Amino acid sequence: MKKYTAAVVGTGRIGWTLGFDKKREQPASHVAALKKNRRIKLIAGVDNNPKTLALFHSKNPLVRACSSVDELYQNCSPDIVVVAVNEDAHLGVTLDVLSRSPKLVILEKPVALNLKQAAKIKAAAKKYDVPILVNHERRFALDYNAASRYLAQIGGVQMISAKLFSGMKLYDPDAEESGAYSLLHDGTHLVDIVLFLLENLSGAQGGSERALLKNPVVTGVFRDPKNKSVVRELCAHYSTKVCPQVSLFMSGRSRFFGFELDILGTEGRVCIGNGYAKFYKRFESNLYTGFYSLSRDKKIVLPKKTGYFANMVQNAVDFLDGRRPLMSTLQTGINALAVLEDIKNCL
Repeated sequence: MKKYTAAVVGTGRIGWTLGFDKKREQPASHVAALKKNRRIKLIAGVDNNPKTLALFHSKNPLVRACSSVDELYQNCSPDIVVVAVNEDAHLGVTLDVLSRSPKLVILEKPVALNLKQAAKIKAAAKKYDVPILVNHERRFALDYNAASRYLAQIGGVQMISAKLFSGMKLYDPDAEESGAYSLLHDGTHLVDIVLFLLENLSGAQGGSERALLKNPVVTGVFRDPKNKSVVRELCAHYSTKVCPQVSLFMSGRSRFFGFELDILGTEGRVCIGNGYAKFYKRFESNLYTGFYSLSRDKKIVLPKKTGYFANMVQNAVDFLDGRRPLMSTLQTGINALAVLEDIKNCL
């Protein structure tokens, strides 16, 4: 059985330490997911923070610890390189890694801070002929894939309502260089999963250029009372050929974190979010004579685990084996970024 070697650049939260979160479905980090896959051998971890790197090495003594991409390639040449650094370092690190021509790059979301940077990554990926898998995790989750398949049973899709709640400022122009605002950090997940559903509804290829969500009408913009340049809440509305009403509501003034989608069809409904997935179909009503109502579809049984991280890594293996295309590509990541930039341009 052929094995692929892998290295993780960035051994912080998503790179490594979320693998110790007992409340999260595991594996919940790149290191944990790579080590769990029997087809992959993790050979190196890279971090420019000496304390972070030392801690990583103490827990993974058989994995080489490197302080830079240069040091990594002086010692080994991994098949897969994961870029799991902060958003503001995506461009520089990804360009550096691409120039070494690994077989595959797994890039954390969002692709970059903006479309201009994303275009540079795309050009480099083409120049060095390196495919990129973007970790928009819900594309790999069993519950969201079940929801996508179920859309064929709910008739014509009338509405998609997607909502994100957090306490992090939604948008701050002063954070453009760091990416430390929820519209980019969390909104990329919300936009990408809606695009995933629309791609499947329309039959469009996920690698098609330009997102299926265009020309937003942005309403309900709530600005921070103490700093009017900071946006705390908004709603972006769209109309598409496959769904006449699509709305993205995002709040950065909530005292909890939430992520949910409500998809309404002419004959059914899907409600899905963090920790739940509910599927409804049209049945003869037990409340009103001569009417139909929506009731839970008891035939749908979901597995206890969504497999979101493990399935992403398996997709990388299947792709390198030549058995399956990438389920989350550089282009789908760029498409999500394009939607976010359209929204920002309306603020």
